Amino acid sequence: MRTLCSSTLIGEFFVIGFAGLVAMKDSELSPSTVWTVCGIAMLLSVLLCGMVTRPGGVALGWALQIALVASGFFVPIMFFMGLLFGALWWASVHYGRKVDEARARFAAQASAASADTADAA
Repeated sequence: MRTLCSSTLIGEFFVIGFAGLVAMKDSELSPSTVWTVCGIAMLLSVLLCGMVTRPGGVALGWALQIALVASGFFVPIMFFMGLLFGALWWASVHYGRKVDEARARFAAQASAASADTADAA
């Protein structure tokens, strides 16, 4: 799960940065506000890469997805990008857990097989 979720979060890092550049064109937003918000979101996306498998990591990832969709009120294309990354986040969590379960089953079978081989000898 960690690999899939981290890949999604790193993609979001770049999208948030590009959204900040687009938001700079809006005269209502000051550059310091834009880069403070974008910087925090970008930092959070990188930090979440290491926290995905810890308790609360997936929930924080969902909070980031909601914030990404909500940023569409300032940069309209982010409604679409937020929904797209929300779907990628769901797929990363869902299929990542399935991969982790399959790996655990395979490791259990391999250790059982090696224990049987050692007992037979």
